Amino acid sequence: MARPMAPEGIRVNTILLGFFETPILKPMKSEAKQALHTHLQFPTRFVKPHEYVEIVAMLCEQVYINMEYIRVDAGVRMPPR
Repeated sequence: MARPMAPEGIRVNTILLGFFETPILKPMKSEAKQALHTHLQFPTRFVKPHEYVEIVAMLCEQVYINMEYIRVDAGVRMPPR
């Protein structure tokens, strides 16, 4: 889908999100949060919303980045069930 957009000057990048430190996590039990933390590699904390904004800004500023995906997940790889 991205290739046909390139001649029009449209770049397509994707940000793959991990676990974010947002108000939705506040009511979550600490055991559940800890279970999610066990899958984080580094850093071993949830993403802060301002960090996501910084990545979006970087992608807007760096016009040479096109057709890429960026994982913002601290290396989380959930095991199969």
